Amino acid sequence: MASGPYDLDPTDRRIVAALQVNGRASWTEIAALIGTSVTTVARRAQQLIAGGLVKVAVAPQPGGGPVDLLIVRVRCAPGSQLPTARALAARPEVRFVAVLTGAHDLVAELLVPRGTSMHSVLSAVQRIPGVQATIADLLLHTYKSDHEWSRRLLGDDRRTPTPPVHDCPPDHLDEVDERIIAALRHDGRTSFHAVALGLGISESTVRRRFEALHGAGCVQVITLVPAAALGFEAELLFWLSVTPARLEAVAHELAALTGVRYVAATLGQESLMCEVILPTHADVLEFTTRTLARIDGVRSWSAGVELLTVKRGFVLTPWTAGRPGTGPAARTASGTATDASSEETLPRPRGVRGGRRTPRVPARRS
Repeated sequence: MASGPYDLDPTDRRIVAALQVNGRASWTEIAALIGTSVTTVARRAQQLIAGGLVKVAVAPQPGGGPVDLLIVRVRCAPGSQLPTARALAARPEVRFVAVLTGAHDLVAELLVPRGTSMHSVLSAVQRIPGVQATIADLLLHTYKSDHEWSRRLLGDDRRTPTPPVHDCPPDHLDEVDERIIAALRHDGRTSFHAVALGLGISESTVRRRFEALHGAGCVQVITLVPAAALGFEAELLFWLSVTPARLEAVAHELAALTGVRYVAATLGQESLMCEVILPTHADVLEFTTRTLARIDGVRSWSAGVELLTVKRGFVLTPWTAGRPGTGPAARTASGTATDASSEETLPRPRGVRGGRRTPRVPARRS
């Protein structure tokens, strides 16, 4: 039975969870995984994507390279949080933006090419209307970046080893690779045939290059959806003060937890930052009083609830413009693209050509 503001029933949620595991899986593969018909999966998934609640996209997942990454917390003028977040998300160097509770209203990740003044980048942020104050921390290392939390919807509660964060050399992607990624960023399920037609290259070239990039970890297929739509009430960001000698051990303990989808070391007021998704708000008490409290080396922490994710993986979330069904995907889905692995169709926003080349950065959120 559907419940909550998103009106998704268990079958809808399992379809989305399957897309989070593999955003380019065919409807047939997803139907077999969740135990329902191909027709049901195709119809429901297309409705969710067209309605702007779900977006599948290909995002670069590079690691090294000539850039630094700043985690910036922003305090806004009263009532200006959402327009300020949208203005921040519109900047090409910004990879992630969320609206928070707590002492700061927004958190964002900013790329700073080496040789570029951090002061100039931060000054540009501080000039955005609505910004009153900022705190910027330098990201030092990423320990975990995935969406393991959604697997439990598929009956998979196993703790899988945390995969190593990929380090993609800055010259690893050439111009053709960049164009393929740009085309798939708009719709990660676009068929290789459609991408090849749009770029004027062969389908075999698109397939071979994408599979090589994906297999090496240079790109990710990400499925964006509000955590609440999958029945998870608590989406949180924690900043932890950790004993220096225990930083690595604490980071790995956190990374091993199913509900933790992101862990990174930062240089600033706190030592670690982590993103946590939990089924209920009651689980937050369990996480803070039992899990965090029992990890040796955690001295203190602060946290904020993620009220709205505006941008993730360089991709604007389609539900940001309004409630599900009124977002950008619903307004622009007048074209169609074939399923990545079949001839079934799904809505696709127009204009897969072009795209801005993205600098190499430490691996981040999916």
